[in-house]
Amino acid sequence: MKSYFDINGDGGSNVVAQVVAKREQIAKSLAGVRHMLAIGSGKGGVGKSTLTMQIACALRAAGAAVGVLDADLNGPSQARLAGLSAAPLVPGRDGLVMPRTIPGIGVVSMGLVVPESQSLDFVSFAEGDAFVWRATKEFGLLGDFLAGVAWGELDYLLVDLPPGAERTLQYAEFLGAQTALVLVTIPSDLSRGVVSRSIAGLGKTKNRLLGYVENMSGYACGGCGSIRPLFPRSAAIDLGIPCLGAVPFDPDLAVACDRGEALRDDPTSLTWQAIRRVADAIRGTLEES
Repeated sequence: MKSYFDINGDGGSNVVAQVVAKREQIAKSLAGVRHMLAIGSGKGGVGKSTLTMQIACALRAAGAAVGVLDADLNGPSQARLAGLSAAPLVPGRDGLVMPRTIPGIGVVSMGLVVPESQSLDFVSFAEGDAFVWRATKEFGLLGDFLAGVAWGELDYLLVDLPPGAERTLQYAEFLGAQTALVLVTIPSDLSRGVVSRSIAGLGKTKNRLLGYVENMSGYACGGCGSIRPLFPRSAAIDLGIPCLGAVPFDPDLAVACDRGEALRDDPTSLTWQAIRRVADAIRGTLEES
């Protein structure tokens, strides 16, 4: 019996060549994407997925070609947010064809494949050890999406990351230095503290961190046309990166998300106008680079 140190190279598995081939396939598939932008947080429950779709809608309303990749494989929400839960992924000439929303936003999500009543499962020959290999399987599946979808010509591909400060770092490294990041927080010291950990971790990567968005920054009062406080005033931990905008909590947006609808392009909507300003800031920063 040979020990690990007795094996030369990759033991004949040719794993290096397989990795290189997959990376080449991903690069070819994404060749028509001008900007990749991952939206993460580190903290769960801050409205990151909602903001991802609404920013996509604002970019699309400005005339950009936009796609959304739901990288939260275990808790996908983009299919519901887009109103595409019943739209399957079907093969086409150049790869899997993205279902599109009525405005034309392409969406790829495990929510298109796995119903909300089921969990994402991988075939395993052992029980009770998923913590050992599951992350590898997940990144393999994400790589299959990146390589196997016909992304086409896109101005922006937004990637909705799963929660977790360490996951934000892992996905940034997996997606590569060409992917910029935006982080989402809410106006609480607890949330900002966790997001600060994500910022510290991303400082060790080559990815460009554009800034952060403060979500649920007040309560949009439809009856009085003003934004009222939602969280108590705090010391407001300085995140040390640009703030790209603040978006208030809006009950109308919550209802629209459950229905798979976007907010209307309404000049009287404080929330929609805030989202548009965030999208404009992101677009301006990316186009300048």
